Amino acid sequence: MEPDEVEPTMDPREADPSPAHAVEAGLAPALDAWASHLRWERNLAAHTRRAYAGDLANLAGFLAGRGTADWALVDHRDLRAWLADLHRRGAERTTVARRATAARVFFAWAVGTGRVPHDPAAALRAPRADRNLPPTLDRRATAGVFEHLAARIAAAEDPREQAVALRDAAIIEVLYSCGLRVSELCGLDTGGWDADRRLLRVRGKGDKERATPLGVPAERALAAWLAVRPLLAGPAAGECVFVGERGARIDPRVVRRIVHATLAAVPDAPDLGPHGLRHAMATHLLEGGADLRSVQEMLGHASLGTTQIYTHVTNERLRDAFRQAHPRA
Repeated sequence: MEPDEVEPTMDPREADPSPAHAVEAGLAPALDAWASHLRWERNLAAHTRRAYAGDLANLAGFLAGRGTADWALVDHRDLRAWLADLHRRGAERTTVARRATAARVFFAWAVGTGRVPHDPAAALRAPRADRNLPPTLDRRATAGVFEHLAARIAAAEDPREQAVALRDAAIIEVLYSCGLRVSELCGLDTGGWDADRRLLRVRGKGDKERATPLGVPAERALAAWLAVRPLLAGPAAGECVFVGERGARIDPRVVRRIVHATLAAVPDAPDLGPHGLRHAMATHLLEGGADLRSVQEMLGHASLGTTQIYTHVTNERLRDAFRQAHPRA
């Protein structure tokens, strides 16, 4: 499971029990130690750590409400009751599945560190999460996005306004060309662009580095932005590629606003965030004939199954592949 593959949303039905309640029950110290383990030993991304922390805080609150003040006293029935309670409260299947995964990860660590004598989550099962394919941009809408960005640049009335328009165009081009996560885009530094080989060096989940090809339009948009970057960059910008209007490294929330606003200006384009552009990139690559493992490498997925979940393949593309490859087609 890769918790930060999907842009975070908070369902009010997922609201966690009071953290103070969990602290009073004596369950918090192990959670603090586990959080340090995830950060310093597992080297997980901040978003992933927050997701796991929220899931275990929810479990701790549930256990405290049942009078359980020691992780060593938790058994399989407690965990099943927790998942059933989530279901009764209307939690989505994806939420229940994610929290079951977090519990399995936590208790495996707790057994390994001697904090609990047995693993009550080893056989824990959750309902299979629905794997509905998210909406994506078709090629016509994608072309409309870049036409809109070009029109914005042309209509800019002063250098600073044009710099913002060039930055936004480069953000959209790089997200779509390279299929980056929003955190990866915000973390780009100028030294990570190999212009000779048209590659971007990206630091992704788990602090793993990968190189991803940069398309010609994206390369041009990036060069145009970097030429005017000094108009927006302040002393705190350092070597970051993209800066916000205050002059420091751009925040993921700003990137999301840019993407949503850009797509909202294009007729018939779905309301997508940065992850939607990542998904569109993968979909269009597959439709164009790219093999799944190459797309997996470009997206930085640890599992090929994750790549399959986040890509559309048209029925016609499947029929073409069958006719070309199957000996009895």
